[in-house]
This record gives sequence, C-alpha cells and structure tokens, in this order.
Amino acid sequence: MYDTHSFARWTAEFEAKARARCRTGDPDWSLGSTLPPELVRSIQRFQVGESGDGANLIAKADASGDPVYAAAVRLFVAEEQNHARLLRHLLNAAGHETISRHWTDVIFVRLRRALGLRLELMVLSIAEVIAVPYYRALRDGASDPLTTRTAALIVTDEQRHIPFHTQRLRLAFAATPTAVRPLIRAVWWLLLFGALLVVLTDHAPALRRLGVTRTQFARTAIALFAPVCATALPRSRGRFHPAPDHEKNCVTR
Repeated sequence: MYDTHSFARWTAEFEAKARARCRTGDPDWSLGSTLPPELVRSIQRFQVGESGDGANLIAKADASGDPVYAAAVRLFVAEEQNHARLLRHLLNAAGHETISRHWTDVIFVRLRRALGLRLELMVLSIAEVIAVPYYRALRDGASDPLTTRTAALIVTDEQRHIPFHTQRLRLAFAATPTAVRPLIRAVWWLLLFGALLVVLTDHAPALRRLGVTRTQFARTAIALFAPVCATALPRSRGRFHPAPDHEKNCVTR
C-alpha cells in the first residue's frame, strides 16, 4: 500500500520538472516542421484541450481543504498549459495557427465541471489515458523530427499525471459504500468508452497517418485505465491494490 494522504512528493516532482524544463529549454522551433493536413487538424484539437486555465479545478482543489494538494494542482495545470504552448509553437513552426475551440473540448469541459472534484478528476483521468497513446503515436509515427521531440516531451508528463489523479481519487472514494461502487465503476467505464468513440472517430485520419489502428489505440487506453479504476475505486472499502505499473515507473516506452 502507498500513502494516499500526502501530496508533498507531487509538488516536489512537478517543481523538479519545471526546473528541468528551464535548464533544457524548448525544441529548436527555427528548424521548422512539416505536418500533413491530418496531423494539423488533430494537433489543433488536442492543443485546445490542453489550453484551459484550470480555474475550475484549482477552485475545487482549494475547497478540498488540503493546501498541499491544491499547490500540486496548480503545478499540474501549469504543466498542461505548457503542453498547449509547445503544441502552439509546433503548429506555428509548420506554418499553421491554433483554433479557439472545438466541439469535443466544449463537451469535455462541461462534463468535468458538472459536479465536484471527484467527477472532474474522473473525466481528467480519462483524458490522460487517452492522451498517452495519442502522444506516443505522434512521437513514434511522425516523420518530422520537431513533432517527434515535442510529443516525447509531452508524453513523459502525461504518464506522470495518471498516478497523480489516481492517488487523489483513491482518497476521495475511500468512504464510498461498497454497494455504490459497482455503479460508479460502470459509469466511469462508460465515460471512457464514450470518449474513445469520439477520439477514434474524430482523429481517425491522423491515427492512420501515424500507423496506429483504432483497435491498437483503444487497447492501450483500456490497459492504462483498468488499473486506475481498480486502484482509485476498489470493489470494497478497505481493500487496497498495489500501485499500478505505470505508477511505479511513470516513464515507460
């Protein structure tokens, strides 16, 4: 069992990552980038999703009564905003602009803001387990060096975000009655499958260009999500699962 109550290690990790970014700097945007139309449209839509100000999540974290967790959330939001910045520079390096909104992001934002912190983190965790195979595909399948470098930087962060949200959700669900847990798990899985259906439809041309089938993408996302659900919401109160493999070693593949 690992500590579900202290988020001090996360503030330390986020801060260390921020310092490392300052030391290494950005990719060399002056090299320019070549992006096919399918990838331009796909990256523009992911960039919109990364570009939120996180104000709603921060407010909920502040209301949780855990100032250490709230500080970690601010650092998480800053990291996501940095992803949006990187993707904006990548698009600009290829001669393209960002877009201001997309219907998929509008639905995503409305859903995660609908209720409290738990629902927001449930939806965010789904976004993370979908983002990881997407950025991996971009890293491994794009022929453009600048795209590969940018995706590699982002996917490392996204892999760390999964256990961060899982830890807080595990704490949030600790007092949930055993009888209610199967229903919450079922709804959570349905949300995942709904999100996957949207992504696999909306980004199908980009995934084909990157050499990833819809089945491969879905299987990867499901494999990442299953231990998140099992760890954050065990079938009964008081039952603990060991940390998922992606939490023991966040930087994989």
